[in-house]
Amino acid sequence: MEDEARLNFAPLTHVYDGRSRKAGGTIAAIWLGLLLLWWAIDLAEWIIALLLAATLPAALEFARGKVARFRLDDKIMEWHSGRVSGTVALAKITQIRLETRWDLSVRVRILADGQRITLPQDCVPPHRALESALEQRGVAVSRHHFGI
Repeated sequence: MEDEARLNFAPLTHVYDGRSRKAGGTIAAIWLGLLLLWWAIDLAEWIIALLLAATLPAALEFARGKVARFRLDDKIMEWHSGRVSGTVALAKITQIRLETRWDLSVRVRILADGQRITLPQDCVPPHRALESALEQRGVAVSRHHFGI
């Protein structure tokens, strides 16, 4: 009875909303800054267009309002991001690799039943919280830094 009570950990949930105030404010500030540069110092239109094009992926994500979700409990790990979703039972997971990339983001790869599953980047929770929650549940976690 005591062992069962110890194995019930609080679920780890993570939700990413592409329509956050921070994202909207950043896009608006950049566009306003470009408009002011064009007006104040008569910045060339091709430079403004180039800088504006760099913000279009963020603006499209903001306009779509895509929501990504992740949930880890004592039995399963599930995620959803756009058209990609999945569920894996913790008992089937052989190992989880947390790979730090050169841009300092962390990629999560699940090795389960001979398959390698890569979680979508926008549904990955903060890696320290994820690593801690997985270790509490007895899942093997390995860290790999700056692989090619």
